[in-house]
Amino acid sequence: MKALATLIGTIAPATAFAASSSRVDNSGIFVWAFLGFCALIVVAQVIPAVLMFFGMAKGFAAKSEKKATAKAHH
Repeated sequence: MKALATLIGTIAPATAFAASSSRVDNSGIFVWAFLGFCALIVVAQVIPAVLMFFGMAKGFAAKSEKKATAKAHH
């Protein structure tokens, strides 16, 4: 166990400085175009889902309101 602690103690400081250089971004225009296209697909899927969610919530609220008024009249 002591050997493992010694090994971790010697490796951990070396890994802390492994990425000490500044961030290098070699992504070209095609990478950014691909990421933009992926974001467009995600947004195109989220908008109908949100609209459907609000439609269901409105339907459930109307249904529960109709039940409440029907019980109040009896």
